Amino acid sequence: MPQLITYKEKDCFVHRLSGLTKLVFFLLWTLTSMLSYDTRVLVSMFCLSALVFYVSKIEWSQISAVIKAMAFFLILNVTAIFIFSPYEGCKIYNSRTDLFFIAGNYTLTFQQLFYEANIVLKYCTIVPAVLVFVTATNPSEFASALNRVGLPYTVSYAVSLSLRYVPDIQNDFVKIKNAQSARGIEMSGKANIFKRIKNVAAIIFPLVFTSMERIDTISSAMELRGFGKKKKRSWYAARPLSKYDFICLTCTIILCVTALFITYKDGSRFYNPF
Repeated sequence: MPQLITYKEKDCFVHRLSGLTKLVFFLLWTLTSMLSYDTRVLVSMFCLSALVFYVSKIEWSQISAVIKAMAFFLILNVTAIFIFSPYEGCKIYNSRTDLFFIAGNYTLTFQQLFYEANIVLKYCTIVPAVLVFVTATNPSEFASALNRVGLPYTVSYAVSLSLRYVPDIQNDFVKIKNAQSARGIEMSGKANIFKRIKNVAAIIFPLVFTSMERIDTISSAMELRGFGKKKKRSWYAARPLSKYDFICLTCTIILCVTALFITYKDGSRFYNPF
């Protein structure tokens, strides 16, 4: 059965860090990646993301489907950008170098190619951080980290429950899909895309309603136990910050501040090599 990206306990440096440290790293790293269009910064951040990704020991079986979906999304994204704004890169970098003519009003320019390469690089910088955060953070510890940064514990606990039930929903989906395939309902790549969407939709809607019933059951059980009546609560999975957490947080803040300084020091967040 295929695995979903979910928390899996491992003995490595990333897993030993506090949930608060990983949450702060994820937020600062994502924000910096989103704000910067400086190629030098993005390349450096991508290399660091890849290093953290490697150290976290994530299994390929957990993320293969996500990587494939992400690659498909990126292809659609850059294609849509070129179709609707084929000369956006020329406007940003205030220059134009034609590579080859395509058709009509479409000519591929080096500036547009460079601009779209930066967009792809941004996603490639953020995605490893997302995968590391999801697969290396215990949901309960993540909830305690959200509570420590100021989020109400009721909301934090709801996020924790959502992350815990994602694998169960995925397992139910796979079981139903296999049962439907055994009955002759084709859902693999052999069927055309529209038929596959129709067959998958027939699974998703009942699955959503079943999940809603689970949520109602859990909510009733928590309400009977008086959950949410007090202003504060303790966390079993809360982990105190160690010296490695402080080192990691300090390095993250320095790196992000430096990256934003390099990005905006000339008044623009776009690096212009032309």
